[in-house]
Amino acid sequence: MENSHLARKRTPAQAPSLNEAAELFSLAQENVWNLIAYAGRVRTKSFGDHVHLCAILNARSGGCSEDCAFCAQSAHHRSRVEKYPLVSMEKALEAARIAASWGVRCFSLVTSGAAVRGKKERRETLRIVGEIRSRTGLEVAASLGSADLPFLKELKDAGLSTYHHNIETAPSFFTSICSTHGFEERLKTLHAARDAGLTVCSGGIFGLGETPRQRAEFALLLRELEVNRVPVNFLHPIPGTPLEDMPLLRPTEALHILAALRILLPEQDILVCGGRETALRSLQPLLFLAGANGMMVGNYLTTAGPGFERDRQMLDDLHLKWAGA
Repeated sequence: MENSHLARKRTPAQAPSLNEAAELFSLAQENVWNLIAYAGRVRTKSFGDHVHLCAILNARSGGCSEDCAFCAQSAHHRSRVEKYPLVSMEKALEAARIAASWGVRCFSLVTSGAAVRGKKERRETLRIVGEIRSRTGLEVAASLGSADLPFLKELKDAGLSTYHHNIETAPSFFTSICSTHGFEERLKTLHAARDAGLTVCSGGIFGLGETPRQRAEFALLLRELEVNRVPVNFLHPIPGTPLEDMPLLRPTEALHILAALRILLPEQDILVCGGRETALRSLQPLLFLAGANGMMVGNYLTTAGPGFERDRQMLDDLHLKWAGA
């Protein structure tokens, strides 16, 4: 998109206005492929042919007290999801070792709920983080809900590299998808993770009913927060959740979102995670052309992934390199 108004007027160090950013997310369909091609060049300039692969373990499932409209793990919804407490050390290590065999760079423990519950679970979480780090050498990440600075420092001392805490969507749309906590609470945890010296991973989910302008608002806030990694999810409607009847994004719209994000966030890791198969369908390999430089492999939180061998074949076909390749 060489003739982009934004590309002409702004350098990566300059923050575009909300109106300028909204233009990127509002382009007519006939201009989207030019945007995608431009975003692909931005990705290549920043990352070359290297991609970042991550994997997660759903380390505590179900029964969450929060009411996020898209989430199958909320106790407020009628969705059917397996419920279990914090996984054992053995199961966590097994999952981490499998991920390491794939050549992923980062392995993340993800727990349902507003935060880690009690001193015992806190101690066990710290122990699991330390064992995974020492026994596999992987970068260890965690997504444990809201967390304060002392706990985040303990996690870092135990071996944690990255804290993941999505802002989910634009501040102006947040109350449409969650009523049990405020947006500022999410920002507080992100600031604490930064203060603890951790890599900060924060993104969100698209296809919730947000407008193009709200997508731009979301992207500019991530830019302002200077997050290191941006996981991008596309809504995969789950039966029993309030968004079960929400239509899927079209594949070209999902690529459009990735391209706009890459132009607004030229140097951050942009990782495509949940919903990539359902949203992108046959266009899934184009996520890298559209500006993403990484993806989650293996299973997601409550839905199955495509399998690592299939993803490996896609990466090999695209001549892309990752840590274990």
